[in-house]
Amino acid sequence: MSQLSRRHFVFLSSGAAVGNFLASGVAEAGTGDNKQEQGFTESGLVTGQPKPLKHVEIPGFLSAEQIAPHHTAHYGGALKGYNAADARIEEAVKGNEAVDPAAYGALKRAVNSKGNSVILHELYFDGLARESPDPAADIRAAIDKRFGSVEKWAADFIASAKNAAGWAMLVKHPVNGKLYNVVSDEHAMGVLWMAMPLVVIDTYEHAFYIDYQNRKADYVERFIDHIDWQEANQRFAAQA
Repeated sequence: MSQLSRRHFVFLSSGAAVGNFLASGVAEAGTGDNKQEQGFTESGLVTGQPKPLKHVEIPGFLSAEQIAPHHTAHYGGALKGYNAADARIEEAVKGNEAVDPAAYGALKRAVNSKGNSVILHELYFDGLARESPDPAADIRAAIDKRFGSVEKWAADFIASAKNAAGWAMLVKHPVNGKLYNVVSDEHAMGVLWMAMPLVVIDTYEHAFYIDYQNRKADYVERFIDHIDWQEANQRFAAQA
C-alpha cells in the first residue's frame, strides 16, 4: 500500500479508527480524487452542511418518522457541535489567544467525538438499502475466509450490535488485512486505529426507539436484511 493510501485511512476510519480526530489533518491526508472515490465529497466535514439522505424511509425496517429526527437532530446536531468546536479552536490558534486548559481540552474532545459521530452517521445512512442485495464476490470471499460464511459473520455481528451501547461495525484493518466486528460504546471509544468501517449500525436508542420502542434486538436483526452490500463492497475494494 502506498504512503498516501495509508495516510488516507485516517480520513476514512471515523469512530472505528480515528480516535484522535483532527479535521485539518483529514483534509491534508488525501486528494480530492481519493475523497471522491470514497464518497466523502458531500460529507458534512467537507461542506459544513448535513449530507442528504439516500432513503427517507425504508419500508419494513425504518419509518420516515424514525429516520427524520435521527438525521436532523442527532447527525445534524453532531455536525453543528463539531463545526462550533473546530471554529473555536481555529480562532484561538490563529489569534494566538490564551484559552483555559480545561476549556481547550473540552473543545478538543468535542472535535473528536462529534467529528466521529458525523462520519459514522454518514456511513450508517449511506450503508442502508430498501432490500439488501447479495454481497459481491470480493467482500463475500473475505468474510468467508475470516468468519467461515456470511451467516456466521451475521451471527457474530448481531451479537456484537445487541451488546453495543453506541455502534457496531464490520471493519477492515490495513495492517494485517483482517476483518473485525467492532463494538463501540461512544463515538471515540472501542476504536481500532486505521480500520475502515464497511458495515455500520447505530445502536443508540435514538436510532430505533420510535419504531421499536425498547425492542433493540428486533431492530438489530432486521438491519441485516437492509445492508447495502454494494456500498460495503465499494468501501472494501477501495482498501485493496
